[in-house]
Amino acid sequence: MTFEVRPGRPESGYLGVLRAAALIAVLAGAAGSIGLMLRAGRRNPSQILMLLFGIWVLSPFVAAFLAHVFSKRWPVVTRATLYAVMLALTVGSLTIYGDFVFGHLQAKAGFVFLVVPFASWLLIGIVGAMVIFGRRSRRGA
Repeated sequence: MTFEVRPGRPESGYLGVLRAAALIAVLAGAAGSIGLMLRAGRRNPSQILMLLFGIWVLSPFVAAFLAHVFSKRWPVVTRATLYAVMLALTVGSLTIYGDFVFGHLQAKAGFVFLVVPFASWLLIGIVGAMVIFGRRSRRGA
């Protein structure tokens, strides 16, 4: 199965569906993560701390969304990888935050809401490096 996407034309077929699902997922993941963070920190009196946690929790989703915006001219395989990372980021974050907020995961709130975005950034960095170095090795550089 091959995918051909011409500049100026919207993606079609499987890649178009994957793109739409990833975009919806990353937006829903950002909203859901913030909602779960606010629920977990509802007794925290520090609005500044909640704002900083909110920025940190949203940062991987913002990065994924910006990558999506700038990915129009990227190769098809790279875009498909980006969309898969966007889906994994959303599912992973919401699963862990939900498990914590609803009592299945026993940890301190600060730990969960610090480590999950950090792990998300690691995932983004590792996959990004694999894509970049994979592309270079195929060119023979």
